[in-house]
Amino acid sequence: MNIPNEAIGGHAKSDVPISMFAASRKAAKPSVDMNQVVGKQDILFICLDTLRYDVAVAQEAAGNTPVLNQYGPWEKCQAPGNFTYPSHHAMFAGFLPCRFDAKNVADRELLFFPSQIGLGRKGPEGSYSFSGSTIMEGLEKDGYDTWCVGGVSFFDKRSDLGKVFPGYFKKSFWNPSFSCPVKDSTKNQVDFLLKQIQRADQKQRIFLYLNVDAIHYPNYFYLEGASQDNMESHGAALRYADGELGRLFKEWKKMRGDTFVICCSDHGTCYGEDGCQFHGINHPVVNTVPYKHFFL
Repeated sequence: MNIPNEAIGGHAKSDVPISMFAASRKAAKPSVDMNQVVGKQDILFICLDTLRYDVAVAQEAAGNTPVLNQYGPWEKCQAPGNFTYPSHHAMFAGFLPCRFDAKNVADRELLFFPSQIGLGRKGPEGSYSFSGSTIMEGLEKDGYDTWCVGGVSFFDKRSDLGKVFPGYFKKSFWNPSFSCPVKDSTKNQVDFLLKQIQRADQKQRIFLYLNVDAIHYPNYFYLEGASQDNMESHGAALRYADGELGRLFKEWKKMRGDTFVICCSDHGTCYGEDGCQFHGINHPVVNTVPYKHFFL
């Protein structure tokens, strides 16, 4: 079998016809230069697991999420997957939620550019090009300590499947008090993290992934009088998480200094729309997510 010279070494020059998208790629301006972030600041990746875009913007408009509101409006984006497992594989490889109106791959703002996957070898302006199978692997090569604080069962390390994502990080943490059925799950995660950063080396940069699972099923107990999950309890869970993130952001900034934050959902969920329930299906409310990034 003849293998083209350009493919020797593990990847072709480009599997994607980037030249077809050249015009839109040149027109795009980065909202942040990740090369001015990586190596200089901590990076927090906060996933509000299962948060719907419509609920997020409704709570934003009502002023019910004052912590997240102070960092700008939610951007309407396409989810990378329709449930936690596929969505996180994409995000950990650098493919975060992309603009809702994106028409081709060049319309994505790639904060993290996987340099060995056939998108070309030169990353878009403002992106951090990394080699390795995940963002975390790339950042570790640049001196980052990578942490994962789990929530939903895909991060709980109690099963073979639940060990996959934690295995991508140098340090991974989970205990039953972080799990979905626990009303104080986000408080418990934040309390744990505040203790961890007190012990952390101030000179070493940290990449933290935090899976906030309060909004995931079940969330009815955040709404007084509710006996089952619904849109209102979904919003109440977000309000609860917002307050706890406020504690995390304040103390992280105080103890660790300037920090870049990525905050988004991995997918939405259905509450009876078109007869649909839960997620893991392709429905507009599942495939549409809120996203923002900002500096503390």
